[in-house]
Amino acid sequence: MKTATKRILVLDIGGSHVKLLASGAAEPRAFASGPTMTPRRMVAKVRAMAKDWRYDALAIGYPGPVVHGRIAAEPHNLKAGWVGFDFHAAFGKPVRLINDAAMQALGSYRKGSMLFLGLGTGLGSALIVDGRVEPLELGHLPYRKATYEDYVGERGLERLGKKRWRRHVVAVVELLTAAMRPDEVVLGGGNVRLLRELPAHARAVANANAFTGGFRLWNSGPAAAGKR
Repeated sequence: MKTATKRILVLDIGGSHVKLLASGAAEPRAFASGPTMTPRRMVAKVRAMAKDWRYDALAIGYPGPVVHGRIAAEPHNLKAGWVGFDFHAAFGKPVRLINDAAMQALGSYRKGSMLFLGLGTGLGSALIVDGRVEPLELGHLPYRKATYEDYVGERGLERLGKKRWRRHVVAVVELLTAAMRPDEVVLGGGNVRLLRELPAHARAVANANAFTGGFRLWNSGPAAAGKR
């Protein structure tokens, strides 16, 4: 059964910024997050910044694992306190939670199987197969002397410089593509703009696709929403 269309406020929570957009609004808004950001502070900021927008429900992209609509672990780049936080009570409206990379992946999906990799503060990842979203946590798996995220996330970019960082991005995309064999690879996140050339068989998408994914989370069928 298809969910009735609602006016949605989409929140894209990142390690450095929180971005928000409501149905029908012309432009997104944003504010800084970072290691001092708690969910209570975020809710207060969002409520103040969106006070002139009308919305019936929220879609929230969270930078960490979300299992059955609940946050499963504290974020790596924000302050603790997110596990168990009641967003429904805090906003007084229905809320659907999804991993932030999965939300951008959902907004970027066309057909078949798609591997999404988000090059941002960390490394977001999600796989969509025939419209069903499966959030992944690839960023913290071992790679070289550390993890994937340590090489292709923000820390890797700062440590390695753009040239070496780009080489690792290509290597990581090739490794993950060989392992998962998706029909296509989609690269998103704030740092995708720094790539001079895309890896073979990959396409880049804008961060705004996260908002599209948030709207789809409510206004598409259950396969799009998935079970996470």
